[in-house]
Amino acid sequence: MAINLIAKNKKAYHDYEIVEKFEAGVVLQGSEVKALRAKRANLNDAFCRFIKGELNLMNAHIAHLETTNRNYSRDTRSPRKLLLHKKELDKLFDKVSRDGNTIVPLILYFNERNFVKVSIALAKGKNLHDKRETLKRRTQHREAQQAMKNYR
Repeated sequence: MAINLIAKNKKAYHDYEIVEKFEAGVVLQGSEVKALRAKRANLNDAFCRFIKGELNLMNAHIAHLETTNRNYSRDTRSPRKLLLHKKELDKLFDKVSRDGNTIVPLILYFNERNFVKVSIALAKGKNLHDKRETLKRRTQHREAQQAMKNYR
């Protein structure tokens, strides 16, 4: 599967424990697609929320291109509808409402058919000590790999 990466939410892996991943389509306007081809997007502080039974990507920043007419362009942080199957939407709504989980976007990309997709994840929030433990494990793993490399 060849994907063309547009934006990545690195903060999500630090702040949340990923439980399950999903792939969703994004409803966009033409000027937004052009901006995404120029990689003018940011997923930091973005999240997903159910509004009237539909899943929406909130607070994701898609910048305007200079060639776009300002009169017809959308707000850069407006909610964008996500396209999922009904069973997936029901499953996510159940997990979010009952278990208190969060839905966060991980990466925004073009798939092999040039459709804009977003990889979203059902996630649990980490506590501060969990974040420290993860950083400690990553550092130990990186140091061990470096020591193995230098030993050879």
